[in-house]
Amino acid sequence: MEDKYLVCKDCGNEFLFSASEQEFYAEKGFENEPGRCPSCRKARKQQRNGYGNSRGREDRQMFKTICASCGQETTVPFEPTGDRPVYCRDCFQARRNSSYR
Repeated sequence: MEDKYLVCKDCGNEFLFSASEQEFYAEKGFENEPGRCPSCRKARKQQRNGYGNSRGREDRQMFKTICASCGQETTVPFEPTGDRPVYCRDCFQARRNSSYR
């Protein structure tokens, strides 16, 4: 396989579809070449995942609270009601990881 240039169907710019990328596509059984350049693929993926548009995470209302484990101030995407403990990201992740062992 040899490197080849394709034209992005979104922005119209040429992009390189390298021999190694072609081999990867073949190994995975992909039959079609990519239709978008890497930056348009990334933008499209972010848009699908809720980033970078009006309904994205940037618009989500955040609430300040105190972590029930470490006592640090943190923000969460829901309004704490006081009936359950609220944890910062690090403490939540640590508790989550320890509960799966």
